[in-house]
Amino acid sequence: MYGALWRVLPGPAWVRAMIMLVLAAGVVVACFEWVFPWISEYLALNANTVG
Repeated sequence: MYGALWRVLPGPAWVRAMIMLVLAAGVVVACFEWVFPWISEYLALNANTVG
């Protein structure tokens, strides 16, 4: 998958590396902003079992 993405991106290697870093940062930000809060609603992370 990463090889195919690398071949599709335009420009020399350093431009492709910068684009890949920006894309990776965007995925991380999207996970922290939308995916993780949505999943946390369905997980019992704050449920205490010790009384």
